[in-house]
Amino acid sequence: MALRPARGARAAQAARRLHLNRIVSLVPSITELVCELGLADQLVGRTGYCIHPKDVLTNVPKVGGTKSVKLEKIRELAPTHVIVNVDENTREAADALAAFVPNLIVTHPLGPLGNLALYRQIGSAFGKEREAEALCSRFELALREAEKRKFESRKVLYLIWKDPWMTVSRDTYVSRTLALFGLQTLPESAEARYPEISLGEPWLRDVDFVLLSTEPYRFREKHRGELEAILSKPARLIDGEMTSWYGSRAIAGLGYLAEFSSRLSSPPAAA
Repeated sequence: MALRPARGARAAQAARRLHLNRIVSLVPSITELVCELGLADQLVGRTGYCIHPKDVLTNVPKVGGTKSVKLEKIRELAPTHVIVNVDENTREAADALAAFVPNLIVTHPLGPLGNLALYRQIGSAFGKEREAEALCSRFELALREAEKRKFESRKVLYLIWKDPWMTVSRDTYVSRTLALFGLQTLPESAEARYPEISLGEPWLRDVDFVLLSTEPYRFREKHRGELEAILSKPARLIDGEMTSWYGSRAIAGLGYLAEFSSRLSSPPAAA
């Protein structure tokens, strides 16, 4: 009896015959961008953190987390392309994927304007150049609107994790994005891009506001009160997706951060 190829191999063979792409995205924000560019029907795998757009992704198989990728599951899906990110995914996973994936797309936006290159990178990889340019135009319009406004300069501690406490260095997409809106992250320098800190650091005296990101750690209202009591600094929750997600969400993020910075000195809304 002749052996039949595995389901993933059969799918890959069919895809090659039809010249179809089979995309696995290991980057939540770029999974959303892939869908925005009209490529949802070519998406065959995602991480458990890839949650937008929810209705589109419901039936797309999960392949683990951003830092805990299930390589064999990806192999079974027989992708033609896998999208990874320098910050989101590990070098070890990327190297392993490169051994059996025909096209490994590596992304690494380092600031707001990096979104333009990202749109074009993904668009050109899948024949969606026109759609990518449309996103570029929308982003540039939103950026021009934000740049028309004046924002008070404030020094902020942007927390992304608890136990241990972790923040962002100025050499990150998040810090450069916040800086557009007058929000200068502390510490001013750090060896790690996402350093662990102690709440007893002397430089914390210079912080004007503590910003608690809603992701990757799920900071909530109770944490805001805890931090204010410990540091004697005003603390605010901030939408982590609007702040740290590049891709199509970054367009709305510019408007969100403009409003956030403008009302930062106002008392927080009641929970």
